[in-house]
Amino acid sequence: MVSDHAQDLREQGLQVTAQRLAVMRAVSAQPHCTADDVARMAREEIGTISRQSVYDTLSLLVDGGLVRRIQPIGSPARFEDRVGDNHHHLVCRSCGDLVDVDCAAGSAPCLTPSDDADYDIDEAEVVYWGRCPRCQVDVIPERPSQKSHA
Repeated sequence: MVSDHAQDLREQGLQVTAQRLAVMRAVSAQPHCTADDVARMAREEIGTISRQSVYDTLSLLVDGGLVRRIQPIGSPARFEDRVGDNHHHLVCRSCGDLVDVDCAAGSAPCLTPSDDADYDIDEAEVVYWGRCPRCQVDVIPERPSQKSHA
């Protein structure tokens, strides 16, 4: 399904600008991209856009629920336009690749903690860590040290 980014902005009460559209298209084109990736792609599309404008636009889109911000530990913030569902992420410890994974247990069981401490919980974040298939192949097993018999 192709998203009408201009309509999405209007529905959130946001003004439609070339910069906002370029940022939204960048996030759609490359899920889990960094703000630097977004800036590069937006510049390729519209020419000039400041880094601050990219950050401000991403913040506005996150606040408006049009983009989701993800920040695995030790990684820069990443952005995706898959919002409004219960999905999680797999992160490769070696190359940092990040992919979506649907929730394995139904509607949203991870949103119900054993003790909510009177919080009004609206989101839970699950991140799986490991090594992607490419990095598993690239790993060279360690050889035992060889002693010289001279």
